Order: sequence, then structure tokens, then C-alpha cells
Amino acid sequence: MHHILVSDKLAEEGLKIFNSEKSFKVDVKTGLSPKELQAIIKDYDCLVVRSATKVTADIIQEAKNLKIIGRAGVGLDNVDLEAANKKGIIVMNTPAGNTISTSEHTMSLILSLSRNIPSADVSMKKGEWERNKFMGVELYGKTLGLVGMGKIGSEVAKRALSFGMVVIAYDPFLSKEAASQLGVELVELKDLLTQSDYISIHAPLTDDTRNMISTKELALVKKSVRIINCARGGIVDENALILAVKEGKIAGFALDVYEKEPPGKNEFLDLNNCVLTPHLGASTAEAQVNVAIQIAEQIRDALLGKGIRNAANYPCLEPEVCKVMSPYITLAEKLGLFASQIVEGRIQDINITYSGEIAKYDLKTLTMAVTKGILYSMLQDSVNFVNALSLAQERRIKVNEIKSNRVEEFANLIEVIIKTDKGQLRTAGTLSANGQPRIVLINNFYVEVSPSGFMLVIDNIDKPGIIGTVGTVIGKNKINIAGMTFGRESQGGKAITVLNVDSAVSDKVISEIKENKNIKKVRFIKL
Repeated sequence: MHHILVSDKLAEEGLKIFNSEKSFKVDVKTGLSPKELQAIIKDYDCLVVRSATKVTADIIQEAKNLKIIGRAGVGLDNVDLEAANKKGIIVMNTPAGNTISTSEHTMSLILSLSRNIPSADVSMKKGEWERNKFMGVELYGKTLGLVGMGKIGSEVAKRALSFGMVVIAYDPFLSKEAASQLGVELVELKDLLTQSDYISIHAPLTDDTRNMISTKELALVKKSVRIINCARGGIVDENALILAVKEGKIAGFALDVYEKEPPGKNEFLDLNNCVLTPHLGASTAEAQVNVAIQIAEQIRDALLGKGIRNAANYPCLEPEVCKVMSPYITLAEKLGLFASQIVEGRIQDINITYSGEIAKYDLKTLTMAVTKGILYSMLQDSVNFVNALSLAQERRIKVNEIKSNRVEEFANLIEVIIKTDKGQLRTAGTLSANGQPRIVLINNFYVEVSPSGFMLVIDNIDKPGIIGTVGTVIGKNKINIAGMTFGRESQGGKAITVLNVDSAVSDKVISEIKENKNIKKVRFIKL
């Protein structure tokens, strides 16, 4: 008997799928406090949540029998993935369940903003008739700039094209070929900002995308531009947006998501040329049913041994394979995460070569893990082990898996070569004697690096004083160095310095390090 707890409201269609299985016992207990959930979670094999329940490390620690956490939705920011990994709990979501609803809501906001519909509605209900006050603009012939071209961005593009709009997009993981097939021109972010009449955000919130549209970026846009965000609060700097409207630097904006939700009393409320909705992107009857059915079917199949889909942390289907491959899966994902943060240019090919004993196994899970790691920095929770290869294919990124019988210095080695429109990056990793992931090659440099936590990767010339410079700047800024490794092509030639540090490194600190003329490039990595 599999005991399932549904702790958030789930559409009846999803519950019916659970209740149709005789081996499932389902309890629906919504509105539980963290302490209440922590007290009862030990009795359950599966937990089903939406966004209200926060599945913290403390709750997971008490989950003695929990095998699966299912999120009926896209994001997984309310589930502690690291804690789930340590307990061996599968975490799955439904990344495509609200694609249509969110894309339609985006178009609704674009239209509402263009034709002043909310303000006109309020005016009419006051008994007024002020046609000249609500003069609008047409979408036809206007340029829509999409920041992010995943499933939702692609659906918005289709709808915008049907209105006769010109669509351009910025997405570092989309090939020009794939964009062309969608009828979209791929551009750099700066060009998108300067050319667009409308800018719509469809990217995940990451360290790289936080405040990616702020004062500096808004200085580049047309005064007639309108900005729409149905993705995640924090990608657009709200204070900068408000100021831009007040100063007449943009025509208006529409938001469905906010840095703080609910946003409470805010200057937004005093602006006439903005449209605000309370995070309604996925709030359609159809979307709620879709995600409920999808998560119920995924959980049912997983519990009955019929396969695992959309798992964020578990690519293996066979337990005996997982036992052998688990540390290599971790290594493969870390290699991908690391490589994605130092590679330059638009990715075209990913070539993964396996050598040693691991080459005897079916390597698809490792290939999925590398690909997931590479795509994660841009796509975040929308990419998982199961869909990583298909998402790469959608973006016309070729993923090649190669088994090698060449003799290597290491008993087992995973080598990843990423080719882009600006060159290529080569990196490789293995396991240490105690089974911990290690990066042993970055381009032509042999190193010994633990891919974990915060890291600095520094390209430099092999000259005296490099270590002193880095150490002095890092120490002055109260950042502790946990580990350091070096590699060089030849004495006095090109070299690399890699540091593991205990805390994040700011742009200011990086600029200080780069003041040394023999330091050519500094990149901050977060794993």
C-alpha cells in the first residue's frame, strides 16, 4: 500500500487518478502548518504539493518513508532539493503544464497595456465616456523582444506573429536555426533593448538574470517601449521600472510577478500607465487540471515501477545501475554546471567522451546529467534529467555521446567539449579515491579541482605575483580561500588559477583582481 499526502489544493481530476489505484491510500490535508506537516510526514510514501507548502530540510529530515515529492507546477523553489537528494527522495514537477495559460496571459497583458483596457473599464464604471483619454497603439508591425525562448516564450512568439508583429529574441541556448524555424530573429540583449517596442520576459530567476533589466538597460530602450513580466519577480528591477515610467523613459509596463509576493503597498499603485495582476499566469481552470493530471500520472507510474518522468534529481530507472553510476551522475552534472558558466558564445555542439570502466555501461543517464547541468544555468527548474536532451534538441544543440577505449591517466574519465559560435571549451572530470567529483582538465590545463560551492576561475600569465595579488584582494575583502590549484602550458606562458572560496565574490572584488596586468579574465562560478 502506497500512502500519499496531498497538502495543497489539487484538481479533482488528479485525485481521481490516485483514487483509481487500489494500492494507493490518499489523504488530502491542506493548510497544514510546517510543524503539523513535520509531525505526520513520517507516515507517507509520497507528498504532493503546489506552491503553498514549503518542503524544508526539517520536514524532509522527518520523512522516514518518503519516496517521492511531486510539485504540480513548474518551479521547485519551495522544495529543498539538496535535503531530498541526501535522503534519496525523488522530486518531480510538471514543467509544461501551464505553458498555454502563461503565454495567453502574456498576450492579455500586452493588449491591455496597449489599449488602456483596465483604466478604460474603471472610467466606464464611474459613468464616464472619455474616448480621447484612452488612445491606444496597435500591435501590427511593432517589434516584440522576447527574453527567453523556452516553451512559454515560443508560444508567445507564435501568438505575436499572428498579430503581425516582428519578433526578435535573446536566448543564449537557442540556435539561430531553431529561432529561424519559429519565425524569430535571434539577437544579443543590447540589440533587443534598442530595437523593441515591447519587451516580454520569459526566463528563470537566477543570479545571472536577477535585475538583468535595470537602470543601465532601461537607458537603452525606446521611450515608446512597454515591458511585460510574467516569468519571475526580480528579473526586472522594480524601482528602476517605476522611475523610468515617472521620468517618461518608457511608455508603461505590465507585471504578473513581483520581487515580493504579495507586494503590499507599492508605488505601482499610483501609476496610470501600468497593468498589474496577482500572479495569474497559471491560473486557468485548464492549467490547474493539466498540472494535476500530469503530476498524478507521473507519481502513479513511478510508484508502480512504470518509469520516472520529469524528475529534477533522479535520472536512473534501474536501482542496480544507479548504485554504480550515482557518483558519476553527480560528477557529470557538476561538469555541465561548471562548463556552462565559463563557456563563451552560443552553444552549437556538446561532445561527451567516456573512457575507462564506465564506458561499459549504458551512458544515457550520464549524458542527460551533463546536458542538464549545461542548460540549468539558463533554464533552471524547467530542465530536468529526463527532458534535458529534448530541450537541447529543441534549441538545435547537438549532443554527441562517445565511448573511448584509449588509455587515459585516469581509471575513468568524462570529457566534455562544448563548441560555440565563438570557439570551444574542453573540460574533464573523474572521481577521487574516496568517490568525490574532481575536475582534472580545463582546456589545455591539468588541474585538481573540487566542483562545489563558490569558485573563481582565473586566466592569467605565469608570472610571479599572481598568487599574492589574488590572496591579498581576497583576504582584504574577508573572503576565505578553501582550496587553490594551478595549471600552466609552459613556464611564463598561459596559465589558469582556480580557487574554492567560502562565500560569493562581488563584481567589485573581481575588478580589483583584474587590476594585475597579467590576469586576463576572472569568472565567478556557483555550483
